[in-house]
Amino acid sequence: MEILEINHPLVDHKLTVLRDLHTPSATFRLLVEELVTLLAYEATRDVHVKKVGITTPVTATTGVKIADPAPIVVPILRAGLGMLEGMTKLVPTAEVGFLGLQRDEETLEVSTYANRLPDVLTDRQCFVLDPMLATGHTIVDSVHYLLSRGARDVTVICILATPEGLKTVAESLPDDAHVRIVVASIDEGLNDRGYIVPGLGDAGDRLYGVID
Repeated sequence: MEILEINHPLVDHKLTVLRDLHTPSATFRLLVEELVTLLAYEATRDVHVKKVGITTPVTATTGVKIADPAPIVVPILRAGLGMLEGMTKLVPTAEVGFLGLQRDEETLEVSTYANRLPDVLTDRQCFVLDPMLATGHTIVDSVHYLLSRGARDVTVICILATPEGLKTVAESLPDDAHVRIVVASIDEGLNDRGYIVPGLGDAGDRLYGVID
């Protein structure tokens, strides 16, 4: 597994504002979108392309376009939805699937409650969107779900991650899977409730408000 922690002053600036508990939801949503676009720029460096012939106003030449089958973007409901716009702005030709996973706050176990993905993902590059890689259980289940449908090239884009969560993901992967984690910051670790420290709180609640 490859881990890429983005080191860029604009990423650091936006992340600092996201962490601030006084940042309102509207600003939080906008910053997440902007931050994901920056992360996605790095995450898509190895996106599959094909050569194409074109004619410019001056001459004929050769360029590249994103190859078929198109990449598929998979936001993890619900917090991953806040990252979708930032990703699709950069890769508008990508297809979008959805995966709903829920964590039990006491046991920290993850269960799947919704999915909208192709049955076969062979030869598809998959980009998973989830703001927080905390315990790693949600990402483990998401990646294994994609691998079970034939995917072998998966990039996970997160805002924050923890060392223990990354270790959990790495230890769960089969040898033949190419999985990369792109993250704005690897934080100190988890508290006794499984939240990232220093973190930014519950990303879903901060994006969309608290739902009882």
